[in-house]
Amino acid sequence: MLGVAGTIVAAIMMVVFEIPNLRKKKLTKELWVFSFLMLIAVGLGIAQSLGLKIPNPLNGITIVFKPLSDFIYGLLE
Repeated sequence: MLGVAGTIVAAIMMVVFEIPNLRKKKLTKELWVFSFLMLIAVGLGIAQSLGLKIPNPLNGITIVFKPLSDFIYGLLE
């Protein structure tokens, strides 16, 4: 539970420092991107602190490119 609270406090601190600057400079697109990425980061941080299994992106990349690798390796033999 402490990890969840720490993640939320850290996110709030980052938002407090970043959002006013983005609004003052009228960077609307950057504000949306920042908000979206912050939401994903906080969600993953909370999930990890609760001990939930988070999928590894490398496993997905391996699944996609393994058949291509086998095909190219077969051509070069």
